[in-house]
Amino acid sequence: MKNIIKKILPIIVLVLAIGGVIGSVYYYRQYQALKANPNLEAQRETEALVLTLGKLMELPADETPTVATITEKEKLKDQPFFAKAENGDKLLAYTKTQQAILYRPSINKIINVGPIVINQNQQESTAQNEPVVDKKK
Repeated sequence: MKNIIKKILPIIVLVLAIGGVIGSVYYYRQYQALKANPNLEAQRETEALVLTLGKLMELPADETPTVATITEKEKLKDQPFFAKAENGDKLLAYTKTQQAILYRPSINKIINVGPIVINQNQQESTAQNEPVVDKKK
């Protein structure tokens, strides 16, 4: 029994060491790629969302949306556009076409679509079903 353990133990240690080195190299390369392009993960998420939503509705083809994740729905409750929003929902804002899409990835469903009102002078929006985007000069 001890003889078998003495033969197998070095092999197990060697396999674990090789696995550790391979894992370290993989994650180091991922880190370097992310360090070279910090927005890479955000770009991938945006592309995936556009592909998913493109199957559910027609999207503007000539622009890439700005994506935001709803993290505190309580702060948005005074805006009718976000009345049905939940934490974790995604907001895709197409500024050229002035279109906003509220999407819930957990159920793969579009919750709301509406025009964007760019509020340049920081006044309250009077629209009933439009998200407000504050744009500073």
